[in-house]
Amino acid sequence: MEQTQRRSAGVVSAPSRLLDGLQRWLPKLVIAPTFVLIGIGIYGFMLWTGILSFTSSSFLPTYDFVGFDQYAKLMANDRWLTSSKNLAIFGGLFIFACLFIGVVLAIFLDQRIRQEGAIRTIYLYPMALSMIVTGTVWKWILNPSLGIEKLMHDWGWTSFSFDWLVNSDLAIYTIVMAAVWQASGFVMALFLAGLRGVDSSIIRAARVDGASLPLIYWKIILPSLRPVFFSAVMVLAHIAIKSFDLVMAMTAGGPGYSTDLPAVFMYAHTFTRGQMGLGSASAMLMLGAILALIVPYLYSELREKRHD
Repeated sequence: MEQTQRRSAGVVSAPSRLLDGLQRWLPKLVIAPTFVLIGIGIYGFMLWTGILSFTSSSFLPTYDFVGFDQYAKLMANDRWLTSSKNLAIFGGLFIFACLFIGVVLAIFLDQRIRQEGAIRTIYLYPMALSMIVTGTVWKWILNPSLGIEKLMHDWGWTSFSFDWLVNSDLAIYTIVMAAVWQASGFVMALFLAGLRGVDSSIIRAARVDGASLPLIYWKIILPSLRPVFFSAVMVLAHIAIKSFDLVMAMTAGGPGYSTDLPAVFMYAHTFTRGQMGLGSASAMLMLGAILALIVPYLYSELREKRHD
């Protein structure tokens, strides 16, 4: 009788152990294909691009390693230097303008005004558009023969001129205008969420002490939103470094190379000029620029968490 009970218990426990093991491993099996695809499609191709940057690859990849020759050619390439200069101008103005406009709009909406939901939706709407649509619309608006300049001429102001889009010295600033129009609403949403998380008792205590509302925002509230500032800068810098479709839609890098950015340079030399090694080198420098921004930020965040 006891032997029969032991056997039945063993029969019951075996499927139970099998079921427990299946429940433990099933989630891992489900997400395993995703991790494999990410590993191959992202990190694998990043590694492959890095390898190609040290080769003499042209239209097709070859593995004739030439050391840092492609990077040396890149640093001596006038178009790459122009692209890097344009990125500094575009990135600096884009980040500063988006932060300024986003903070001002967030403070404005934080006053609990009427129709806040509708106004917030209007500000956020440009972010719902693709960069191609934004670039095409702004190209029409800034085109001297179609947009603002033609409208002013039709209204009688024939001396009005606004030809920035076709002016090689000013065309890069039109890219900044379009990018700021699209991204400033997103920054506003980030800061508005941060402002709504500030304890209202702090504001009331400061008002009791006689502080004005602008001074409260400048001295108390905005300094407490340092993590929001860091997050916004990281996102905006990432957008600036990889900007491609907006430039292609508005100017295609012209006039000449005056609005070239590194992403445009990389595409042109890799896919149209058959210089895969040089394009890969430019892509790795872009990756390095992004890592130079992200790694210190992640390090500071992890260090703060350890101290907490």
